[in-house]
Amino acid sequence: MPEPQDPAESAQPSEPSGPSSYPADPRGGTAPEGEPSAADGPAGSGRPEPVEHPHKATLRRLEQSSGKLAAAAIARMDEQLPWYRAMPPENRSWIGLVAQAGIAAFTEWFRHPETPQAISTDVFGTAPRELTRAITLRQTVEMVRTTIEVVETAIDEVAAPGDESVLREALLVYAREIAFATAQVYAQAAEARGAWDARLESLVVNAVLSGEADEGAVSRAAALGWNSPEHVLVILGTAPDGDSELTVEAIRRAARHAKLQVLTGVLGNRLVVIAGGSDDPLRSAKSLIGPFAPGPVVAGPVVGDLLSATGSAQAAAAGLRACAAWPDAPRPVLADDLLPERAMAGDPAARDLLVEEIYRPLEEAGSALLETLSVYLEQASSLEGAARMLFVHPNTVRYRLRRVTDVTGWSPSDVRSAFTLRIALILGRLTDFGSNP
Repeated sequence: MPEPQDPAESAQPSEPSGPSSYPADPRGGTAPEGEPSAADGPAGSGRPEPVEHPHKATLRRLEQSSGKLAAAAIARMDEQLPWYRAMPPENRSWIGLVAQAGIAAFTEWFRHPETPQAISTDVFGTAPRELTRAITLRQTVEMVRTTIEVVETAIDEVAAPGDESVLREALLVYAREIAFATAQVYAQAAEARGAWDARLESLVVNAVLSGEADEGAVSRAAALGWNSPEHVLVILGTAPDGDSELTVEAIRRAARHAKLQVLTGVLGNRLVVIAGGSDDPLRSAKSLIGPFAPGPVVAGPVVGDLLSATGSAQAAAAGLRACAAWPDAPRPVLADDLLPERAMAGDPAARDLLVEEIYRPLEEAGSALLETLSVYLEQASSLEGAARMLFVHPNTVRYRLRRVTDVTGWSPSDVRSAFTLRIALILGRLTDFGSNP
């Protein structure tokens, strides 16, 4: 608010006064033409004479009161803010320095309101960067509000007579600048932390996918908020075009909705998601499938922890490569449902699984099951044809096929399962032949 002016003075052209600028020549008027101005120094020496501050009495009193105001602000924080009382002494001392710096910066700003100043540097530069992690944005706003309130209640005491409104207006403008500076500090910290977290997350995802996951990867995942869920799986698919950060954020939103923990990243043209918190891989994949680009999406098997997730990632990657052999595969598809294609594409893990989980159990259950299954598949899944070839009743064939389903989990009467069983029989026989030439 401008100072009251004498009507004679107001008629003279002058710089606008108020909290943003003060008169260039507080004595008013201009020197007659040809005569040296008072601003030129004594006898027109050409050296500018220092211009007095228009509110120098208030400025002087503000300087003298800065220590008292800072102490009052800290006392009020200790009285009104529980989180401040609960903080370690070191952090409380840093907050005290920030409050002192804020009041000192206001004094300097009141001295030179027309000069652009980096308030965030003046105020928050006194504290270490780690303080933004120890103090939340809400707590910082409470700290700033408390300090501003302390100064505002002391205006009548600090301001020189007649300057109360000027000082109050200056404080309001300064409070606005402090609010912007606070938002800027925390925005920069969030951006830096977000960039660092993204790099850290990419390291974890890459370690799991490449088979290099170790305790270091687990520690980095914990720093990202991974709470070591009991059920973990890896989902792979094609990444959409465009900003990868938007894709990653879409995955996180879907995961929050599905109540899943995720570590995700875009590696090349692949979108990789490590999901935890559900023992149903198909449900997890369906809940996260939205951000994937068109094309196959493969979910690896569920494993017990992040260190074991490499196996799930390798199975999903092999399934993604083999998906071209099953054009009508569902989306998403389980990596275990692609075992035949994976085995034919040269995946040794898929070959071993088919032999160890299908062929060996059938072999151990007795030769009758292996023989019946082989004949049934050769007879185009005909019960009567298989019964004739085996010289048994069709009900016997039906009973043995039910036993095959019980032993392996795959039903010979289902076309897709029959294909898987046939590949398992072939691989098992080749394995036996290779070990007994």
